[in-house]
Amino acid sequence: MSLQARRGSQKRPFCSLLAGHGLKKPKPDDGERLQEAAVQLLEQNQNLYSLFQELQNPDPCGMICFQNMEQNRNPEQNQAASDADPLNVAGLLVGSELRRQADRRGVSVGAVSVKTMLDRLEEIAGRREDKLRQMFTSSQRVQLQVLLEASKLLLCQGVFCPRLLWAEYRRDQKHPDLELLYFLHLYNILTLDYIIESDDAVASWLPGQLKALCCWTPPQEEEETRQVQQEVLSTVVGVLVASPRSSVLDELLHWFLDIEEERDEAAERWIQTLDASLCGGSVSPEALQRFFAHCLTQIFTWNPQLTVSDAVTSQNDWTVAKAGRCLTSLCCKLAVIFSVEQLLHHLQQVLETHEVNWKHVLVFVSTLLVYDQSAQSSLSELLCRLLSSAFGGYDLEKLITAFLLARQGALEGAGVFPSYTDWFKMSFGGRSGFHAGSKKSLVFLLKFLSDLVPFEPPQYLKVHILHPPFVPPKLRSLLMEYVTLAKTRLADLQESVEDMGLYEDVSAAGASLQSQAAQDVEKAVCLFESSGRIPATVMEASIFRRPYFLTRFLPVLLKPRAFPLKADAQMNFIEALKQAEKIPAAQYSQYVESCQKQRQQSGSPRRSGAPLAVLQEQLQEFTKLLAAGRDPESLAQLSRISHTLSVVCPGSDDPVGPAAASSLPELHLKVVDLILQSFCQSLLVASRGNPPNRQNLWGSRFVCMLLDNRQLLSSVIHRLKDLFHQQAASLKPAHILGLAAFISHLQAAQPGPALVEEALGSAVLTGSRTSMLFSVRLAVAAVSYGLCRGHSASPQRLQDFVPRSLYKKLLYLVPRLFPEARIRPEGQGGDGPTGGHLGDGPALLWSFTDGTSWIKTVLHLWRHASFQQLQQLQLYQLCFSEWLHEELRVQRNSDVLSDAERQEYQQWACWELYLPRPEEQGGCGGDPRALCSHLLTAVMEPPSSREMNLENLDFSPGLSGTGTCLPDLLSRLQELVYEAEVGELRGRRGGLGDFLLQVVSEKCSPSSGSISSRLSLERTMEAWNRVLLALPPVMFFKIKAVAGRSVVDCSQLLQHITHLQRKACPPAGVLPCVVTVHLLKGLLFAAGHCGRPAAEVDRVWSLMSASCPLLLVSAVRWWQQISPVLASLWTRLQDGEPFPEQLQLLSACRLWACSLRADPVLVQIPPGPVLVQAASLHGAFRSGAEHQQNFREVLDRLREVENQQVLVSLLFLFVMDFLSELLDPQEKSSERSKWFCSELLAVLVNSADWLLLFRSNEPDLEPDPVTLMVSDDCSRLMPWAICSLLQQQSAAFHQRALRVPGFLYSTTLWYLAALQLFLDGEAPASARQAEPTRVLDRTKQFVLSLIRQAPAAALSCSQWRQLETRSADLDPELAATLSLHLDHPRVGFL
Repeated sequence: MSLQARRGSQKRPFCSLLAGHGLKKPKPDDGERLQEAAVQLLEQNQNLYSLFQELQNPDPCGMICFQNMEQNRNPEQNQAASDADPLNVAGLLVGSELRRQADRRGVSVGAVSVKTMLDRLEEIAGRREDKLRQMFTSSQRVQLQVLLEASKLLLCQGVFCPRLLWAEYRRDQKHPDLELLYFLHLYNILTLDYIIESDDAVASWLPGQLKALCCWTPPQEEEETRQVQQEVLSTVVGVLVASPRSSVLDELLHWFLDIEEERDEAAERWIQTLDASLCGGSVSPEALQRFFAHCLTQIFTWNPQLTVSDAVTSQNDWTVAKAGRCLTSLCCKLAVIFSVEQLLHHLQQVLETHEVNWKHVLVFVSTLLVYDQSAQSSLSELLCRLLSSAFGGYDLEKLITAFLLARQGALEGAGVFPSYTDWFKMSFGGRSGFHAGSKKSLVFLLKFLSDLVPFEPPQYLKVHILHPPFVPPKLRSLLMEYVTLAKTRLADLQESVEDMGLYEDVSAAGASLQSQAAQDVEKAVCLFESSGRIPATVMEASIFRRPYFLTRFLPVLLKPRAFPLKADAQMNFIEALKQAEKIPAAQYSQYVESCQKQRQQSGSPRRSGAPLAVLQEQLQEFTKLLAAGRDPESLAQLSRISHTLSVVCPGSDDPVGPAAASSLPELHLKVVDLILQSFCQSLLVASRGNPPNRQNLWGSRFVCMLLDNRQLLSSVIHRLKDLFHQQAASLKPAHILGLAAFISHLQAAQPGPALVEEALGSAVLTGSRTSMLFSVRLAVAAVSYGLCRGHSASPQRLQDFVPRSLYKKLLYLVPRLFPEARIRPEGQGGDGPTGGHLGDGPALLWSFTDGTSWIKTVLHLWRHASFQQLQQLQLYQLCFSEWLHEELRVQRNSDVLSDAERQEYQQWACWELYLPRPEEQGGCGGDPRALCSHLLTAVMEPPSSREMNLENLDFSPGLSGTGTCLPDLLSRLQELVYEAEVGELRGRRGGLGDFLLQVVSEKCSPSSGSISSRLSLERTMEAWNRVLLALPPVMFFKIKAVAGRSVVDCSQLLQHITHLQRKACPPAGVLPCVVTVHLLKGLLFAAGHCGRPAAEVDRVWSLMSASCPLLLVSAVRWWQQISPVLASLWTRLQDGEPFPEQLQLLSACRLWACSLRADPVLVQIPPGPVLVQAASLHGAFRSGAEHQQNFREVLDRLREVENQQVLVSLLFLFVMDFLSELLDPQEKSSERSKWFCSELLAVLVNSADWLLLFRSNEPDLEPDPVTLMVSDDCSRLMPWAICSLLQQQSAAFHQRALRVPGFLYSTTLWYLAALQLFLDGEAPASARQAEPTRVLDRTKQFVLSLIRQAPAAALSCSQWRQLETRSADLDPELAATLSLHLDHPRVGFL
């Protein structure tokens, strides 16, 4: 027994032997004694290989015992115990044995240790059962880690050589194991940097090993192996990125690009490896950027086999949605460390220097646009640079690059990048287009587009045809050649431009013809409803796209339906088209007959018989089941009700338009009333025992039952609106509670945000005392119900239960109606259950709504924590602009507040609530300018009459706002302005006056020249002038210090008048009298702050003569009314100082002109601006025809003293009167203005000065100051007025005028401009004037006669050629006549 025990003890591992003595109390010399004993034991049984095995398989029991020894150790024994660590002791022993073996064999100790370790490594790696496995198992990995720990101990003792290990390992292994290399690197035995740099053949084996490791997928249960695999790949790649051998990764990248379309795990694993956060830890940012930029270059230039034509043809398939997910993911990984500008700059460099793979380039652009919101502006800037460079050097490559990039962005949708249609129109649709600089640029563009035609997808050809690039008239033939070519290509593709929708984005994916026509009808009806006119697009389609208009548009528009009792927008639109003779009579008659039949059928009692009674019985049964608490049966009853509804009211795919609320069929109305009545009764029954949060899902199921029938749901919404509009006062508390709960369930069901929000937002009114009280009660009930149902939900989830529009109604109405709600309580606010902790709060909150004191309910809800929490969400915040909109809808004479109370409330809202509130919460961020801007916008854009008429409000039309709170808000604006004037705000950032002018300028930003935009500008300026009159005029004049003295600076005001007020002035070209005197009063006030007030007024007046003639002429026009006001003000301001000299001269000019009207004896012309003299004469003689003879004599005397400039300006003023009368069909004095113009023309016929005056709108001529008085529209119509006057002059006048240099040239240009106006449909037509065609015909004959009489030398060769070019497309007959002069033989020196 003892022998067996001895043998057993000899077989025990070394660690077990050590552990067996673990329970003894260690002594200070135990470590040395133990070490000596171990050495003796090894000498008796020397098996180094077995010892290595034991190092890798320590006995758990022994380790536990050793740990027990550590716990029993005292501080003095730390060093001895450390020496007794089994692993440390074993390492020392192994080191000693290695030295002894080396001495015995006569070799180095490093060779012995390397050989032993390689044997052990081979044994560990050789245990793989699966030969295809690329990584160690968990047990192998543990053995390897212990072996490496031992190697580190040997390395510390100097008995192990890592480099020799690598040399011996590479001699036996052609393909090193990457996991082994990773652990050697991890344990700092052999770094990967050394391995990669020292092994010259690394490029032959490392890529293959990386590919194999990427392609191998660990078993699903080996999560640790999967993590180690990713760490190995990331570590190796990180080392390669920072090493000179980074080119090794190129092969891996090319391999990835070969397999990326397969979307396998290998490609995804490689993408994960390139994550900047993984491989960037051991690499400097600069090296990582260089590597990622290199990878992007490789992607862009890999396998560049696709040509530009291939890219044009296949580009639609290279979007983010259609491209390979692996490729887009790789692009995201590589782009994450760069800014958008850096990426686009790098892309541009690659495009300019390499042949590229267009698919990869365009997929990268799409990825950048989709994943980075700031990429749109950067790409737009790049496109502008490319186009500028392309047309600057006629670089075809840059042009095609720009087109491909723009199309790629457009393919990702309008939310990512502008559509191709918008980009093409913006780049080439106007005179400022990139191609408009010269004929060569235009030819370059059209040649490029023509070359693309064989490869173009049809949608781009349609864009180029429907929105062609801008082409001068003389080069239009070049464009027509391209259009013909493009249409031929479309015909080959069996695509038709005629089948395109009116409002279709042709660069996007096309919809079916029927659905596109329906969208066109809806858009056209909306535009007609807003403008009251047939949209121009529809009128153009009825003429130029007649097949689509007749076969697609009209059938959808005239789809039979039941006529509403009151005409809606669609009916009015149809009637307008019929009156314009755009609908065939037979088609219209058939439509009316079909609609009448449908209306009769919808109102037939035959359809509302038994099924309606069945529905009523089922609803009553449902209420009984609910009262009895039989929940399963009640829910089953809802299914039966749903089936009955599908029979009584079959669902329709055609949604009921919002205007059809008043025309619901009788059957639908009965069904809806039954549904709402049943819901209200059911709510009362269900709420008797349980609050909403403890009821079953009957309410949600009830509402969801209606969602499947869109037509019935729309009828319910319209009925709700009708109840809130017309019958709100008659609704009982039970009805209000039921309807509030119904609205809450509609919000939760989310049938469609637009439908629900429109119904709730427009139906609940707040314009009068009655509507306010009803709105508060309805909103309190709905919000309380929603909060109670969602009591356990987060604030974000509460959005599903609480209607936003009703919540905002409470935010507006509660502080308005209850002053105590304006004071926010300290702490959590409120008492009792209204604190922050909910508890039974929701149930109690709902119980309050059924009480008698609804005021207590409102305040209880207002202070409730859940209610206040909702206000933190952006969608539930009532911003300042929304508050202003609601306030403007209040009718003052029926407001619940008195004037004083309303003033107090508005001041609290403006100054205490919204001024300090941050901008992100809908406030002004403490900036009075933001508050001022909001107030100004509100008083200039009050709610439309359509919104106000919802409550039949009685208020004056326009902006007077006598029935609204507009005067009150205007008073708030005045308070803000006066506070700014006496405070510090005036001296900061240019003054408040300039700020207001800037706000108005932004509201009147340049827009299209359509009639609607012009009317909008006039309305805006009219509203602004009313605000202007309510503000102190001196705020628009700044006092500046120049050269040590104070001067008045009104440059912003003069610019405002010239650029904005001028455009909104009537054709007569004067400001209103009240505006004129208001601004001049401001000038006198401002001049009073200067050292020499009169001289300062004279200086500003002289400045106005050149830069703002409109204000000057307006002052002359209204001087008789405004001079007493200004003189009185000047006396008060400057007691004893004479009136400013320029104003005295104005009075003198007025007296001089009036004296000439009474007695034409010429007196000395007073000095002053020419425009003042001319305006004075104009004002004196324009009033009547009884002074015509005197006017003739005055002209003769003025001609004698050669006052040509006065007469020229006077002619311009009378021509403005004549044009104004032409534009006014009711005007009856056009003959008088025409007589004055004829008399002036007779006097000026020998002068050429007036010719240039009426050509001032040409781009190559500097405008005369007098022309800055009229709007751009009047300037454009001036040629028509001149043509109307010239063709009525005598033959003698024509002969004399023909001898004036420039007359023939100017007259021809006027005729061409008038002809263009006629073709554009802008020619003025008056009942008292000749038809436009007659005016044009007479003018044409007049011009032709002048040309035939004129000698060839009357114009230069370039002028003849210019006139012929301009008339080539407009009037071929005129062009042919002009060409005769070009063909006429000329003298050489001419």
